[in-house]
Amino acid sequence: MIKKSLLTAGLLIAAFLVSISFHNTEAQAIGMQMGTMREMYKDGMPAVFAKLKELGVTELEGGGGRGNREEFKKLVKDYGMKLVVTGAGFDKLENPDSLRKVIANAKDLGVPYVVCYWIPHDGDNFTFADAKKGVEVFNAAGKVLAENGIGLWYHAHGYEFRPYEGGKGTLFEYIMDNTNPKYVNLQMDVFWMKNPGQDPVALLKKYPTRWKSLHLKDRRIGTPNNLNGRQDKETNVVLGTGDVGIEAVMKTAVGLGIKHFFIEDESSRALAQVPQHIAFLKSIKY
Repeated sequence: MIKKSLLTAGLLIAAFLVSISFHNTEAQAIGMQMGTMREMYKDGMPAVFAKLKELGVTELEGGGGRGNREEFKKLVKDYGMKLVVTGAGFDKLENPDSLRKVIANAKDLGVPYVVCYWIPHDGDNFTFADAKKGVEVFNAAGKVLAENGIGLWYHAHGYEFRPYEGGKGTLFEYIMDNTNPKYVNLQMDVFWMKNPGQDPVALLKKYPTRWKSLHLKDRRIGTPNNLNGRQDKETNVVLGTGDVGIEAVMKTAVGLGIKHFFIEDESSRALAQVPQHIAFLKSIKY
């Protein structure tokens, strides 16, 4: 009886150790920003979804698929994928009537989050007034969205890192300090955090509870930084080959409990690079 009990205990311990090992090496869920697949849209959405399934993609960021909305929704369901977030323009969040349409759209698509990609400003001149307006609109819209069971994310592009108050801080810090975490959080595009010369890992650690998802794209080594939120799309390179430090970013993000990661490739090589992006992500040991 004692030997049997010891054997049972040993098997349980072994199973526990195997489960720990599996958890530490298990790949994270792979998400795709649907614009990355734009070259395949001409083949029809069923072909796009078949390819995503083949690649092991389980989560999506996007809208109606630039085609038949009902077909898109059906394909999401039929292929066992989850549409996590859809976009909404700043002007749509700013206006109460259009905000109601944003809410209706999100509920129809079944997404728990809405993301805004840009705070409007004059050319490359992002000012304190622009940042202040962004804070006001996001807090107000985020509250209404939250009351409807939808979270709001802001997707910064790097122009927010301009200094203000005589160089005592950045407009990004102002936005972070003045948006209400109950109603407004962020999606980190790691490329656009690197582009103004920031360290994505340091930013993840500085605001550990504010980042709710990541856009994953790498930047060609030697690309000059700027504060304009713009860059040559051809500087999007295969994940792990650029200067962003994707592996360290992923390990930090996973350690912080971030769960949603969307591959985005804006280059002309996007479709060819997607399998390489995924292979690199699968190679990371957590």
